[in-house]
Amino acid sequence: MTLFNPPLATGTLIKRYKRFLADIVLDGEEMTVHCPNTGPMTGCAEPGWTVAVSRSDNPKRKLSHTLEMVHNGETWIGVNTHRANALVEEALNKGVFSELTGYDSVRREVPYGAEKSRVDFLLQHEGRSDCYVEVKSVTLMESGVHQFPDTVTTRGQKHLRELMALPTQGHRSVILYIIEREDGNGTFEPAKKYDPVYAELLKEAQNAGVEVLAYQCVISPEEWLVASQVQVNL
Repeated sequence: MTLFNPPLATGTLIKRYKRFLADIVLDGEEMTVHCPNTGPMTGCAEPGWTVAVSRSDNPKRKLSHTLEMVHNGETWIGVNTHRANALVEEALNKGVFSELTGYDSVRREVPYGAEKSRVDFLLQHEGRSDCYVEVKSVTLMESGVHQFPDTVTTRGQKHLRELMALPTQGHRSVILYIIEREDGNGTFEPAKKYDPVYAELLKEAQNAGVEVLAYQCVISPEEWLVASQVQVNL
């Protein structure tokens, strides 16, 4: 899947700051670009790294460019977390996730649960249990292991608690981690170091019937797609 037309432009990162801003050098000029990532981007925002940015011609935007990915010297890392659901939707329609095939309806942002949260995807097929899928973007890797989250996430904890309630209602409940980099040893685990509560909740969720899946991407300034499953260690 080619996401970028025209292809991304590449530059050099000066710094990322105030969560949603980054200064870069592009074509010899320093500029500020939008950084669509709410997390600390641990290990993904070192000054001097190569970056890839997209450009918008929307005159209403304050910043014309968006930070899409960074390169750590070994691999591109996708840091635009808004891309994950589009990647997953395409992969669902192409049958990339063997565990999530056989549904004829794929809906996004469907309200569910007592607090009327919105699940990323609801998969439905007549005669089958509804399947609720929550997607998480993974950029953190330590000692070759992909991990999530890279900071305390009360929102992520809330999502796990809501997903745990679904199997008791006769539904399938899935949390899907999308690893947005190509390196690592092919394993995923919760990041106890950064959010021990989330790590324990993920174990509880699996024991409660929530299916835990992790898939890795192929990523470059020309192409970004979900490619292969990795092992989950809880």
